[in-house]
Amino acid sequence: MKTPPPSAILVLIVDDNEDVREMYQTYLAFSGYRVLTAASGEQGIEAAREHHPSVILMDATMPGVDGWEATKRLKADPVLSRIPVLMLTAHAFPDVRRRAEAVGCDGYIAKPCLPDELVKHVRAAVRTSLRG
Repeated sequence: MKTPPPSAILVLIVDDNEDVREMYQTYLAFSGYRVLTAASGEQGIEAAREHHPSVILMDATMPGVDGWEATKRLKADPVLSRIPVLMLTAHAFPDVRRRAEAVGCDGYIAKPCLPDELVKHVRAAVRTSLRG
């Protein structure tokens, strides 16, 4: 199945750091993607329920409901479980990658991530989910 154009793809960025949200939102919007942001895991879950994004970029470490817990909740929800979740984190260690896989993440991206690399990961996640 052919990957839809970026304008048909909605990306949800969940990160408690406003600068990070704005930076990645700008990268993706410049590449033609529609983008939503959320400042916490709880807000990210609510945004996913309301908007059913094509892919979610999830920070690992946030106060309250962190990215680990938010991902577990998303993957436990039958309606939301098929949305690809990519862990986007500054914690670039093998054990973090394994933990991301264990909670149900569909991919792992180390921050900082160059714009072209981020777009490549988003495209690949959407392509994989369409095959699913």
